Amino acid sequence: MRVIAGSARRINLVTPSGPHTRPTTDRIKETLFNIIQGDIPDSRFLDLFAGSGGVGIEAVSRGAKEAVFVDTDAQALRCIRENLHRTRFDSCCEVYGTDAKRALTKLSAAGRRFDIIFVDPPYASDYEDILNAVKNAGVLAPDGYIIVETDIRRSLDLSGTGLQIDRVKEYKTNKHIFISGNEVP
Repeated sequence: MRVIAGSARRINLVTPSGPHTRPTTDRIKETLFNIIQGDIPDSRFLDLFAGSGGVGIEAVSRGAKEAVFVDTDAQALRCIRENLHRTRFDSCCEVYGTDAKRALTKLSAAGRRFDIIFVDPPYASDYEDILNAVKNAGVLAPDGYIIVETDIRRSLDLSGTGLQIDRVKEYKTNKHIFISGNEVP
């Protein structure tokens, strides 16, 4: 896995070994960033369930002002820190070694807001619960959006959350769901 474009282009990233993480492949990451490229410059990026941190690092490499990475796995946290060191993004990034809900509570208490929130939990997770936690924490900037990476067969029920699905990009085995906080009445 590597950084695809931007200031850290071609830098190889380390990834956690084992079945607990599924690094977003370079091809899917490239497609995702082709979709969101116009929103990246000077944005604030939150990478929940960050794994190796590859998606958030790609955002910073392409011009995001900052990124925050959240994961609970010790090996993943070591990889994120190593990758931030390799790319020299230590100064514009933060790493939270805690679960998503605790991190969201801390970020909310600090008044932090993010333009793009990338959510890639284990596929067996309760996605609706995670998305409710994001919404309730108030960390999504007014014009911001959430990108959920999930299994291709997964559907989300966002009724009553104040969130809406704006777009779905499907790949062979997974998909990205783009969600905004502006529920259609």
